[in-house]
Amino acid sequence: MSDIQEKVGKKVKEIRKQKGFSQEELAFRSGLHRTYISDIERGNRNVSVKNIEKIARALGVKPSGLLET
Repeated sequence: MSDIQEKVGKKVKEIRKQKGFSQEELAFRSGLHRTYISDIERGNRNVSVKNIEKIARALGVKPSGLLET
């Protein structure tokens, strides 16, 4: 697991919780699977640019917002 994967995962989780979304809700809104969201948040997935865009859109933030630490 890389440092950037961990940082992105923490950022996704932080924003998701701020929005009051469960992992299931974020998965539904982004069109991704809940276990995939869980893997991202734990830093176990190397997220593609397309999926960063889907997650950002679902969270109502810019994709770059998920990369900021």
